[in-house]
Amino acid sequence: MSTNVSQRLSFFSSLYRVDEQPELGMWYLYFTILVLSIIVFKLGFAKRLPILKAAVIYLFLALGCTVLTFLGIFLPVAEGLVVAALILIIYKIRLYLSKRGDQESGA
Repeated sequence: MSTNVSQRLSFFSSLYRVDEQPELGMWYLYFTILVLSIIVFKLGFAKRLPILKAAVIYLFLALGCTVLTFLGIFLPVAEGLVVAALILIIYKIRLYLSKRGDQESGA
């Protein structure tokens, strides 16, 4: 039965060996999902906010990542966040290069 469970784990769950070391693996998975969620939020959705409002948003983000961690054991939650972060990074780089090109041609 253990081999059946280990075959169904997502990439990050199997990387952190959640089936062999559940407590440590879950913490690693949680922090991975939290960091990736913060990156995606900052790249895609974040606006300048006052400190208290930002703290509230990050608190709820951390609470939501708890649920995502449990889903991320068997579903590719962290993997999806990696893809989203890469797409947003590529978008931001292209936006920066486009703006820089417009400034050079306009000046």
